[in-house]
Amino acid sequence: MIRRSLALAAPLLGLAVAGCATVPAPSPQDTFFTRLQSLCGKAYEGRLVTSESADRDMAGQRLVMHVADCSPNRIRIPFQVGEDRSRTWVITRTADGLRLKHDHRHEDGSEDVLTQYGGDTATAGSASRQEFPVDAESIALFRREGRDVSTTNVWAIEVHDGLFAYELRRPPGPTQRHFRVEFDLTRPAAAPPLPWGWQG
Repeated sequence: MIRRSLALAAPLLGLAVAGCATVPAPSPQDTFFTRLQSLCGKAYEGRLVTSESADRDMAGQRLVMHVADCSPNRIRIPFQVGEDRSRTWVITRTADGLRLKHDHRHEDGSEDVLTQYGGDTATAGSASRQEFPVDAESIALFRREGRDVSTTNVWAIEVHDGLFAYELRRPPGPTQRHFRVEFDLTRPAAAPPLPWGWQG
């Protein structure tokens, strides 16, 4: 009787193990996106941690990011600098990874000439950091608007250990650039007004 029970149990156990083996582990990008979604509806104050002269005016402003809008495939994060509500970071799932775009608006809600620029992930990245090299569409936009210095941009977003960070880098050379702002996720702030031109 015991032998018969074992004989019946063995195939069932094999099926259970096989079923478990077919469930893929979340990719680093899936985990990263889920971490961002967990912040939905919350806002945080931040600080500029780099010190380039181009960012001197921003250093004295109140900086607030607000994970204001989340769907299964898109997250919109307005970034308010003082009273300036022109900026929104937009992270989207693609067939190959993640995409970061910058939505820039004027106070009347119209689009800035430099808007919808960004890039797609080129590697799997990690669950805490994703990098977005500038894409061809954005390079064409920058060149058209006389911003050739931006054609080597690489943006990054981090979310881990109570920290959210947004970063821009350009490689060493004449156009070298490093901008980074960090937000303390352990201290939520009051949500700011929605960005200019916001469409829900």
